Parts: sequence; structure tokens; C-alpha cells
Amino acid sequence: MAETAGAVLESKESGRDETVLSRLSWMVLGYALPVIVFLTVKLMRAEDYVGRDNDDAMRLVQVRDLLAGQSWFDLTQTRLGLDGGTLMHWSRLVDLPIAALIALFTPIAGPERAEAIALAIWPILLVAPLLAAMGLAGRRLGGSQCMHFCLGFTAIFVVTGNRFQAGAIDHHNIQIVLVATMAAMLVDRQYRATSFAMAGAAAALAIAIGVETTPFVAAVCLVVAVLWAWEGAAFAAPAVAFGTSLAATVSAAFFLTVPPHLYHASTCDNLSIAFFSLSAAGGALLALAAAAASDLGRKGRFVVLGVGGFVLAGIVLSIAPECLRNPLASLDPLLFDLWLNKVTEARSFLALARQDPGSLGAFYFTGLFAVLICAWRIFRGEPIVPHLILLTLVFVNWCIALVQVRGAVYSNLLAILPISLLLVSLRSRMMRERSNPRASLLYVATVLVSVPAVWAVAGELTLNGVAVVTGDADAQERADRCYSAEAMADLRRIAPTLVVDPSNMGASILRFTEHRALSAPYHRNPDGMLTELRIGLADPDAAAAMLKRLGDPVLAFCAKDPQTRMIIERAPQGLYGHLNAGDVPSFLTPLPVAAGTGIKLFRLRPEQD
Repeated sequence: MAETAGAVLESKESGRDETVLSRLSWMVLGYALPVIVFLTVKLMRAEDYVGRDNDDAMRLVQVRDLLAGQSWFDLTQTRLGLDGGTLMHWSRLVDLPIAALIALFTPIAGPERAEAIALAIWPILLVAPLLAAMGLAGRRLGGSQCMHFCLGFTAIFVVTGNRFQAGAIDHHNIQIVLVATMAAMLVDRQYRATSFAMAGAAAALAIAIGVETTPFVAAVCLVVAVLWAWEGAAFAAPAVAFGTSLAATVSAAFFLTVPPHLYHASTCDNLSIAFFSLSAAGGALLALAAAAASDLGRKGRFVVLGVGGFVLAGIVLSIAPECLRNPLASLDPLLFDLWLNKVTEARSFLALARQDPGSLGAFYFTGLFAVLICAWRIFRGEPIVPHLILLTLVFVNWCIALVQVRGAVYSNLLAILPISLLLVSLRSRMMRERSNPRASLLYVATVLVSVPAVWAVAGELTLNGVAVVTGDADAQERADRCYSAEAMADLRRIAPTLVVDPSNMGASILRFTEHRALSAPYHRNPDGMLTELRIGLADPDAAAAMLKRLGDPVLAFCAKDPQTRMIIERAPQGLYGHLNAGDVPSFLTPLPVAAGTGIKLFRLRPEQD
């Protein structure tokens, strides 16, 4: 049995454990090499060294500012939005390694080539840690066979997704590695203190880098707390290690990345006093409880745990009650309608079912399948603790994905663990019953339905046919005509000024030019986004007044931009509607643009005396 193999493996002495880890390292290398080769070949065919996500370009802009001398503690993007710029919420902890790589290669390759090298290397450097975490989790759960299934599925996860492609420098890939690390440490059946200390550190870093993982981190903390309350003294050392590591790491991250003048500012979209106080206090309370109350009876330990929960609830309600709500709930309805509701990763299950039903299987089936596997094995009385842990971790992320589909990447990743355990059993049955075709069919079918990419291809084929699966040519044309370096060439010839732009163009303007972009798709720049949307929707006379209030801006119009298309459809008599029809209002002067670009540039016509 796979479970027996896992139990035997975990019972070995420390010398044997070191041998196992050494063998795991070789296995990780064996799986990582073909993945890295694949990613490198794909990079060689890419037209740009920055990922296609707006966030990748914006991260590069933030890194460039750091290298140019902007303060470590100053995250203001001075060239984004209205006067005063936009204070971003992204962590410098991600900027640092990317900036270090660029600085390392600049003396020998020059600035631009150094950027290309660094942006190619950084995501690839994270492949091996991800494989190592998932492989270790598989070995701890079910021995060598389970480890190989985990490594294989994780390799497929990497090459079929976009989080580890060259140029993907946003923080999501690091978060994926941290989530896998937490899972690998929690399924340590020997309850090593070092494992749980690593889980605590990973949880703290996940919060510091991006608070979208906070519900998952809360679930991890709850798992550790309940394990202590249930196990008592046998789990005291790992509970102390987890709590202490969580509190110490999040404290270090807070004081290393938050400027002193913002120590008391409570924000709900990044590491601030709200998340710092909650996580540091929670870690400290758990460590204190495990150190002082582990000898109490089980009921007493749960009472202590409940008291700690009330204390944490009081901290939240007194410091940041607003963080119990959706931090985006206060956005203007126009931003929801023309921006946020159209962002794929922010869509809910119901929105996705209406707008893109073919993608539902890729986002939701694998996680649901894993949840059902865990529940079934718990019902059968198979090793309950590891399956309860896996059930909690997968189910929390799957529920997050129901609200915002971005959680699906984590549920799909963690689903690999219980699915791999099941496949060990199904493979053993297939090998025993070689003459039984149903056993082989069940094994092969389980492998296929466990890969989200299979569901993605099947969904697109079913709804849209072969043409869509081979590539979105229209999306590529929009990117080339509206956001590429070539599309920005005409803007580069104009002296730096404010550019009134559709939000999807903002990051490209900041990356390729010296201009200030009015709009980019970030919730901390709502005024800039709203101003651009209202200009596009307004009738020409009202739009002229709004443009004049901005000084002497350049208006960048790209009819291929999806948001611009929505504005035109909503207000065909608005400014963008007129420009799309070729009717240029008298207050605008067209600027020269190269043939073939999709962008048209305009400036306010000087007023006649």
C-alpha cells in the first residue's frame, strides 16, 4: 500500500532522511531539466522578453525605478495617474532578486540585454524549488511512486501554464512556490519542528509578498493550531516552531519593507499594520499556548485555542475592521462595469459560466476531484490526518476560485497531492490485474482528467473548434497594434507629457517611453482610470473640457483595445465613438503616426486669441 510505504519512509532515522533528500534532489533535477529546456526553447521563439501580462511590464517599471535610485521604501509610481502619482502595493521582496540579476548582467551585456537575461532566468530559477516542494510532499505522503506522480504532474503544471514562462516576473510564481512549500511541510508525519518552522516562514512571506493568499495562510495556521489542540505534547515543538517562525518572519518583512511613516497606516491590499499585527500576534499566541498549555487535556487545549481566536478577532476589529470586507468593494460602479468584471482572474464561477463556459473544467474540475478523493478516503478510514490536511488546503483554494478564479491555480496545484496518492493505488491495482482492461482504463482515465490542460483543450474544442486552440490571433494583433514597442514608437518622439490612454496601454507607455500614463489597470489608480473612461464616454464638448483640465496631454486612441471597444459600443456619440468613425473634433489636432500602427495620437488645438 502507498500509505504503508509512506509511513515506513517517514519512520527512518535522520541519516536515512538525508539520503532520501539527496535522492529527491536528483529526481528534481531529472524532471527540471526537460522543463527548463522547454521553457528556453519557447523563449527563443518569443517576440518580447517581458511576459504578456500587464503586471509583468509594470513590475519591470518598478524594478527600473529602484535601480535608478528610487528609495527602497518608496513604491510611488510617479508616472502613473493624476498629479502626485500612484502609490503601488507590490512588495520590494520581489523587486530585489530581479534587480540584483539585472545589476549583475548589466556590466557585461548592457542594460536592455541584461533585462532580457534577468527576466528569462528569474522564472526558471523558481522551477526547481517548486518541483522540490511537490516532490517532497509526494514522498512524505506515499513514498517513491507518489513522488514521481507529483513531480510529473507539477512539470505539466509548469509547462502548460504561464506563471513560469520567461518574462513572467509578477509575484504569482513565487506565491505558488510558497504554497507548495507550506503543503510539503504540513504533511510531515514525523512532526519535525524544522518542517513547521519552514511552513511558518513560508506563510509569513506569502502574506508579505501578496495578501491574496491570506485566506489560504489562515487555513494553514488553523490546521497547525488544530493539530496542536488535538495532539497536545506530541505536537508542542512543531507548534512552537511554526508560531515563532511566522511571527519573526512577518515582523522582519514588515520592518524591512514598510516605511516608518506608514507603520500605523492600515491598508487591506498589502502588508500593513493590519496583516502584520494579526499574523504576528497569531503566531506568538500559538507558540505561547503550545509552550505553556500542551499538558492540558484535549478539551482544555481547545479552550485555550478558542480564547486565542477571540483575542485575534478583537485585534482585527480594533485595528482594521474594514479588511473584513472586499478591498475592491468601494470602487466606482463604472470601474466594475468596464474594467474589473472583464478581468479574467477576477471573475467568479458564475461570471465565467456565462462568459466563457469552456474554461470551467480547467479551472474547477481538478480541485473538485481532489476534494472528493480526500472525502472518500477519509470516509473509508484511510490515513485520516494527511487527507484532512489536504482536504482543507485544496478546498479553501477551490472556494476562493468560486469567488475569484485566480484561486484555481493554487487548488489545481495542491490537487496533485491527493490525486497522486490515488494513482499509486490505481497503478498497483492495474499491475496486479493485468488481464482486467477496466483497471487499465480507470488508471489512464484518472490520469487524463487530472490534468487541467486537458480540460482546457477539451472545452475550447467543444465550444469554439480547432481555430481557437491553435491561438488567439485577434488578441495577438491587439497586442501588436496597441501595446508593443512598435506601437509606442510614435509616442517616444514626443516630449514627455501626460498621455490619456486606455488602461491596458498604461504599462507599455511606462515601459517604453518617458511619458506619464493617466490610466493603467490597478485599483490604486481609480481616479486616473475613471478620468480616461469618462473622457471616452463623454460627448466631444464635455470631453474637451476634461482634457483641458489635464493641461496639455496627448490623447492615445487605439480602436483595437477591448476597453475602448466597450466604450464605443456604450456611447457611440461619445468622443471615442467619433474618433472611431473618423470624425475628429475641431479641438483636437492629429499627430503624425507611422503606417501600420493601431494607435492614433491627438493633441489639444491651441486656442485662438
